[in-house]
Amino acid sequence: MIDSAALHRATLTLDSHIDIPWPHSPDPFGRTDRHVDLPKMRAGGLDAGCFVAFVPQGPRTPASCAEATERALAMLETIRAMAATRNGITARICSTANDIEQAKHDHALAVVPAIENGHAMGEDLSLLARFKALGAIYITITHNGHNLLADSANPRRDLGDQETLHGGLSGLGREAVAEMNRLGLLVDVSHLSRQSMLQAAGLSRAPVVATHSCATSLCDHPRNLDDMQLDALRDTEGLVQITAMPPFLRQKGRFDTVNVNDFVDHIDYVVKRIGLAHCGISSDFDGGGAITGWKDASESENLTAELVRRGYGHAEIAALWGGNFLRVMRAAETVAAHA
Repeated sequence: MIDSAALHRATLTLDSHIDIPWPHSPDPFGRTDRHVDLPKMRAGGLDAGCFVAFVPQGPRTPASCAEATERALAMLETIRAMAATRNGITARICSTANDIEQAKHDHALAVVPAIENGHAMGEDLSLLARFKALGAIYITITHNGHNLLADSANPRRDLGDQETLHGGLSGLGREAVAEMNRLGLLVDVSHLSRQSMLQAAGLSRAPVVATHSCATSLCDHPRNLDDMQLDALRDTEGLVQITAMPPFLRQKGRFDTVNVNDFVDHIDYVVKRIGLAHCGISSDFDGGGAITGWKDASESENLTAELVRRGYGHAEIAALWGGNFLRVMRAAETVAAHA
């Protein structure tokens, strides 16, 4: 019988979407009331986390874009400041697949910066290189509400959004995808409208990733991916990271009863539909994610135990917990190296 606890500790485990507190950021080396801090990561055997600079959508105006840029840059600096050694824990900023693997080897926690919402770049494509220089590895193209780059899966009526604005990606959005490919930034298609997502997957020269989404066939939510979208990820070597957001996992019933079984149901579905190589794990902790059995980073081992119970083996669990995400990182790195 597989020892799930030992397997978990031996596996490189990566959570592809974690929100940081803002504007007030408690010491990440201390024990906090957040779902993720560094002691909780260490306790739960969670080796790496993509910590995101989240920018809420505002009006599509120069002033709003400038404010979003300022916030994103400040948040990236806060994420970078997590690199230190304190309280018996070493955290390291990691922006390549090799960096993350080396951190695991060195018993350091990997802090992987990212940005949520392309509103942070406004109309200035040159900001993408600045975000990359600060360590960002991906940009989620939209959040809730259409921006200048693309249509969102969740239009914001309070911002005057109709169902669509651009019919998918805008011209600027297409330029942004090309520039992200050139720089080695992963294109994150979570939050995109169906049409935007399919266009991005077809346009990008590197595999795209939905860093925090689930399967529409199990839970019909605008933020989830339907079978055609999943097939597009498979056909372009992309990836969906199943996320612990209760409304994305179970459509009916009390969300506070959503648990790791529901979570792994979505993994099972995606694996059967498009293959194990195209599925991974995320939490959306501190952005609304938390389920029974995985309420914070300290309980991460429970997912491994459920995967073992369902018959997944060592190599399969390693792929789901981080190997597949490192694959798409390396693919993006390779595209950038040949740009």
